Amino acid sequence: MAGLYLSALTLSHFRSHRRVELELDNRPIAIFGSNGAGKTNILEAISLLSPGRGLRRAKADEIARAPEALGWKVSSVLHSLGQIHEIDTSAESGSNRTVKIDGKTAPQVALGKVARIVWLVPAMDRLWLEGAEGRRRFLDRITLSFEPKHAELSVSYEKAMRERNRLLKDMVRDSMWYGALEAQMAKAGAQIIANRTAALNRLKTAMESAHTSFPTAELSIENPDDSDFIDGPDALLAAFQASRTMDLRAGRTLVGPHRADMQAIYEAKNIEAKQCSTGEQKALLLSLILANARALSEDFGAAPIILLDEVAAHLDSGRRAALYDEICALGAQAWMTGTGAELFEELGDRAQQFEVSDDGGTSLVELR
Repeated sequence: MAGLYLSALTLSHFRSHRRVELELDNRPIAIFGSNGAGKTNILEAISLLSPGRGLRRAKADEIARAPEALGWKVSSVLHSLGQIHEIDTSAESGSNRTVKIDGKTAPQVALGKVARIVWLVPAMDRLWLEGAEGRRRFLDRITLSFEPKHAELSVSYEKAMRERNRLLKDMVRDSMWYGALEAQMAKAGAQIIANRTAALNRLKTAMESAHTSFPTAELSIENPDDSDFIDGPDALLAAFQASRTMDLRAGRTLVGPHRADMQAIYEAKNIEAKQCSTGEQKALLLSLILANARALSEDFGAAPIILLDEVAAHLDSGRRAALYDEICALGAQAWMTGTGAELFEELGDRAQQFEVSDDGGTSLVELR
């Protein structure tokens, strides 16, 4: 059937999993087991079927199962919009991660053409309370789900900025050294800003048009210098040139999209997200993920694969039921983890359930 889901997943020497083979259908997946059993490792493996470093942002050599250190591999059969693809990603010991789509080596960005994956993990629970870097990364992940090439733009921008920062630290004042680097930063940076703005607008539309039990938010992007650079690369280039004296004193680039911050207003109470209760903040994050999924369902043609780590434990039974109903209404294959099967009672036979247990440092996975 048309849609987006995994029908098979195999993990080989992936963290605590020596070898796991799962046969699946398009229903949501409930994974339960004690803390440390290896539930999150399964979600991390799936997250690596999308561009980037996955939900833990781990380096390739940090993932391999110890003590063997043989490298690792994730293999899957992906159903995407009526087509079936074999997706493999792996890394040998001491090597970078590689991707194969239907047996052919492919760049990571190609993963975004056949699948869209979004996630929410406990580390994000403090998103509204901590620094701007985490919110910027969260925003870029959402943006990447809409525009797979966003990652390449970020790499291009950051590479040029590192070179510019090196010049600034060395107190190089000759403008000729900065020209090409700032032009590269302006071109990539302006598109990064445009992509982020478009992504927030898509979320806004998806939240406004939804019948949902989760709160809506007014989202915005803010910069510490109060300048959005929305006029494109020329305005951004002029800002880099104008800031050189200030940047030389600081030894780093102080203007640009790498300084942006995402802010949210909890609309029902008209208060900033950072002032909300822990439960309200969690509900707001879920609302953003669900809005992201609804928008992708329209833009991509199918709901994304959704990864929700330990999400059920922080919701009462009513909110859990509402979450499960929305996921099923979307037709999304959501992978959800929790410590006990009772957290997924409201799903009933609408989901497949797997129990994960630890056997002397090796994770075992059984269908329930």
